Amino acid sequence: MKAIKQAQLREILDAYNREEISYSRMNEMLNELADQLAIGFAEWFADNTLRVDLDGYKTFGDTYETKPHIIKELLEIYKKQNGL
Repeated sequence: MKAIKQAQLREILDAYNREEISYSRMNEMLNELADQLAIGFAEWFADNTLRVDLDGYKTFGDTYETKPHIIKELLEIYKKQNGL
């Protein structure tokens, strides 16, 4: 996944630098790439979070966490597991 996303990003930036695409098109393409990453994170989160109680404690994967995860921590776990 990491190599694919990096390759996509490099292609977008190279096309802009070669003036093959406009700034607005580059922006659209980067937003599409960001959407793909966000959807991937949401799917990963749904697959790995079995329960979230009102205090924010989660059964995450196979273990019950004794402290709540904040979204930024979960994003870091996702990025590490996916090589991003």
